Order: sequence, then structure tokens, then C-alpha cells
Amino acid sequence: MRATVILPSLNPDEKMVNTVKGLLKEGFNDIVVVDDGSDSEHKSYFEEAKALDGVEVLVHESNKGKGRAMKTAFEYVLKNRSGISGVVTVDGDGQHLPKDIRRCVEKMEEEKDRVVLGVRDFSRPDVPARSRFGNNLTRTVFKLACGIKISDTQTGLRAIPFRYLPLMVQIDGERYEYETNQLLIIKRQGIQMSEVVIDTVYIDDNSSSHFNPIKDSIKIYKVIFKFIASSFASFLVDILLFTLINMLTRGVLTDSSVRLLAATAGARAISSFVNYSLNRRVVFESKESMGSSLPKYYLLCVGQMILSYGLVYLTASVIFKLNGSLLETLIKFIVDMCLFFASFQIQQRWVFKK
Repeated sequence: MRATVILPSLNPDEKMVNTVKGLLKEGFNDIVVVDDGSDSEHKSYFEEAKALDGVEVLVHESNKGKGRAMKTAFEYVLKNRSGISGVVTVDGDGQHLPKDIRRCVEKMEEEKDRVVLGVRDFSRPDVPARSRFGNNLTRTVFKLACGIKISDTQTGLRAIPFRYLPLMVQIDGERYEYETNQLLIIKRQGIQMSEVVIDTVYIDDNSSSHFNPIKDSIKIYKVIFKFIASSFASFLVDILLFTLINMLTRGVLTDSSVRLLAATAGARAISSFVNYSLNRRVVFESKESMGSSLPKYYLLCVGQMILSYGLVYLTASVIFKLNGSLLETLIKFIVDMCLFFASFQIQQRWVFKK
């Protein structure tokens, strides 16, 4: 096989060594294992793996996280393995079978420029509940918020062509969030992905996983949480400024319609710029210049406002013939929620694409 296997590991047992031996039997002859700060009780397994032909062990003196371990291996491969077709990342707990790892690499070499994901079948009855729930949740978020349709968002089995490794090294994230960021960047860069359905062995209800459902999920969804927080902060600014302007102009603008229009326009002008600034600097951490991104942002805002009005009017007034009903508010809420997710994707891919 012309691909290098990358296997990050923390405090492994004999399953990691068995995985390495299985890969060697399957025809792989270049395996890079990363000891991510394991304690002394587990060092012997790395020594056993290192004694095998074709195995290199890289060591972190302290635990730095799975993402950092993968990037350490990518950097090593870039410096020392220039002639390979690519790499394949695998888990060392025996959940990825050597034959499936080989199939992913073969598909990568066949399709050349595609990243290949080894995806699990979550409809099987033996899939642990937390794995099924975690994947279904992440898959839904990815589809709605990011426009990415993937069967298994949490798979660690990924075959990546060599040409993409410099990009993989630059991706943010040191722990489990790195794998999610990896998928986001692959999508944003226009890199195509393929899937290979694999058999997955769950051992002791997946108890060997170091994934923390709460802490690591927060890191995974961080960019989406920040987008929601930015929108809410801008909403508060809008409401406060509307109230302030409306009160201050009460004695000056006697016509209520003019006063409300001034309060609405003034508050929205400032709150929208606050939202733009937060999204540019905090949410997407974009390097896009203000001269490039600001016009696109306000073009999106105007388009979103017009689309919101049109859809609410069409649904409430034309289709359902509503007039002043609270159902109009419900319809607007549904429409604006759909536009909210669409706005996230458009800002990520177009407004703040750098």
C-alpha cells in the first residue's frame, strides 16, 4: 500500500497492538503511531508496536489531544513521506477493521482528489445509544447549519490524499473538535468527499472512547454557538436602541409613524454593524477585508429581509388568508429560523469565506 496509516493513541491496551499487526498483515508497511502523553503503565504497548517492521512511534510528553496528535503525524509525513498517495487515520481500539481501512485507501487512490470517509451503519441494533444519538444530532446540525450531508460525522477512519496534508495541518482544534473542523474546511475548500460503508466493532458499549459527550460537543458546535450568541447580542442591541431612540425623539417627532421608522432604522443600522463585526472577528474569524465583506453582508441582510417579508406574506395572506392572527407570528418565526440557518451557510461560504 502506498498510503501511510496514522494511529493516535492515549493509554492503549493490547487492542492497539492487534490493530497494528492486522494492518501489517493486510499489506500496509508504513504505520505512524502517536503516543499522546500516555502514562507509564501503558508505555509497553507502544514499545511492542515500535518493535514491528514498518512502524514508527511519535511521542507527546503530555496529553495534547487527538487533533494535535493527528497534526503531529501529518507534519511528520510531509517531511518524510513525499512519495506516498496519502494517509489514512484510524482508531487504535479495534473498531476499524484492517480490510475496511484498506478499502478506504483503495477508493482514495482510485478517485485521487477525494477524501474518503469510512462510515458506520447506525441503523444496526448493536450500535450504542450514545453513538447513535451523537451522530444523529451532529449529522442534523451539519446538514441544516453547514450544508454538509455526511452519513457518519464522527468517524475517525478517513483517507486523505497527500496534496491536502498542508491544509490539514493548518486547521484549528487540538482535541475532538479538530475532526469536525476538518470536515467544515474540506467543505469550504470545495474538496469532494466519498463514503465507504464499514463494519464497526463496538467493544463494551464503546466504553474505551475518550470522547466526553458534553465537553467535547461544546467544542464541536463552538462556531454555531458563537453565531447564535452573536445574533442574540445584536437582537438585544437592536431592542435597547429602538427603545432609547423612541423615547428621546418623542418630543421632537410628533408623528408616531415617523418616530417609529426613525427608531427602527437607527437601531437596525447600529445593531446590524455590531452583528457584522462580531461575525467577522469572533464567529468566523475571517481574514476577509471590510471593503470586501461589508457590502456582501448588507446585501445578504437586505435580501434576507425581502425574502422574509415575501414568504410570510405569501404564506399568511395569500395561502392561509390570515389577517392580524397570531398564526402570522408563528409563520414568521418558522420562516426566519429557516433563513437563520441559510444565513449561517451563506456568511460562512461567501461573506466571510477567507
